[in-house]
Amino acid sequence: MSSTPHKVEKSEQEWREQLTPEQYEVLRKAGTEAPFTGEYVYNKDSGEYRCAACQSVLFTAETKFESGTGWPSFTEPAVAEAVELRPDNSLFMRRTEVLCRTCGGHLGHVFDDGPGATGQRYCINSLALDFMPGEPSADDPSPGTAGAEAGPGASAE
Repeated sequence: MSSTPHKVEKSEQEWREQLTPEQYEVLRKAGTEAPFTGEYVYNKDSGEYRCAACQSVLFTAETKFESGTGWPSFTEPAVAEAVELRPDNSLFMRRTEVLCRTCGGHLGHVFDDGPGATGQRYCINSLALDFMPGEPSADDPSPGTAGAEAGPGASAE
């Protein structure tokens, strides 16, 4: 887990102007959308999921799976370097927070109960994502720059 300088730096006022109030709450204040309410929970279309704040490619449809938790879940990021992981001990739980490495936006959490080879479940807020239909690009995961909510039986973020 690391903490790196972000490629996209904006003032809180600039983020408020760019994002919807709901996106701002999730991406900038580490909020959580209610389970089963997000736009991408049931999305099964081919394509890529980008950060709603900076448009960095974060996940692809090929790694998305139905976790039953109420949030979009992925077995791994599109590119490992697209996300930053850091400890989160809020709400009296020990979890690992997932942030966009490019802008520092809060995406969700990662848990060690996923179905893939890594055994990880990236549980991500729909409000933190923009879906781009179609085949994933082979481009840099951060275009324009030169990165359950709760586990089973646990409460949300």
